[in-house]
Amino acid sequence: MRESDHDLLRWARIDARRLSLDVSREHLLRWYRQMLLARLVDDRLADLRAGGYASGGASCRGHEAAQIGCIAALSIGTDFILPYYRDLAAMLALGMPPRAIFLNQLSRGSDPISNGRMRPAQWNSRALNVISASGLVGTQTLHAAGIAFAARIRGEAAVALTFFGEGATSQGDFHEALNFAGLHHLPVIFVCENNGIALSTPQGTQMPVQHVADRAAAYGMPGVIVDGTDLLAVIATARDAFANARAGKGPTLIEVVVPRLATDAPDPRDPVLALRGYLLSRQDLTDAQDERLRADLGIMIDAALQEAVNAPSPDPATVAEHLFSDSGASSRKEA
Repeated sequence: MRESDHDLLRWARIDARRLSLDVSREHLLRWYRQMLLARLVDDRLADLRAGGYASGGASCRGHEAAQIGCIAALSIGTDFILPYYRDLAAMLALGMPPRAIFLNQLSRGSDPISNGRMRPAQWNSRALNVISASGLVGTQTLHAAGIAFAARIRGEAAVALTFFGEGATSQGDFHEALNFAGLHHLPVIFVCENNGIALSTPQGTQMPVQHVADRAAAYGMPGVIVDGTDLLAVIATARDAFANARAGKGPTLIEVVVPRLATDAPDPRDPVLALRGYLLSRQDLTDAQDERLRADLGIMIDAALQEAVNAPSPDPATVAEHLFSDSGASSRKEA
């Protein structure tokens, strides 16, 4: 995807920033653990769906570095995150525990995301500033622009970060959101996780441009293309975007180019394997340490899954909860 000189220049600038990153061994190992955790949890979710124990949801395989790299650049508790259904790795990197993921996937009554009431992966968390996604494709981009506008009015330091697939960029909501954000120079970052296929529609049959990032110029903001399998390149790109947003320089559209990995077969584009190889080459990780990490994470994930399996389903008596306001009903009775 680097056909033109302009594209080559954009990628080269990313590479230069990547090489200038000063990150410690501890940071690298923490990010690798997050990526590996996401991959292993994703595998368990795939097993649940294949076995008929759960339905819905979409894999984040191949997207881990793109999501975790962006989360690594934000301020947890200050910034707002508006995800989409593939953003499992982002949620885990924010601090959402695997137990919550499994409770949500199995629609248990103690599911902290929706109390077992919504389809899986409509992530939200008040504590983590995660805003629940709509069931409609791409609407989170408008919500992100609105939240960034509210932060501007209130004088808050928050930046809104929203994720979406390339299919969402063919929705009118996406264009309205970028137009509004660009017009008002809002502190919002739009991240397109482009795996080349919108559900089942190839990119070339649903948009006339080669790169989603090319659309940014029409809305007065920078459009950046980055290799979404390269964690450090994503972090460098996201840090620049957050710095610009906090400095009042407005929004950024980031296109992270990622593979859509659907099987367990080794793939040279696999971001988890890429970071593992990088750590091994630096002697920051050994094969024995990697095996121990995988075993420890597996034990933790199995325990979290078993806890979710044993949790009860929602009580049928609570079916009307969260649909109507109790306080409003009381007020009407008193009137």
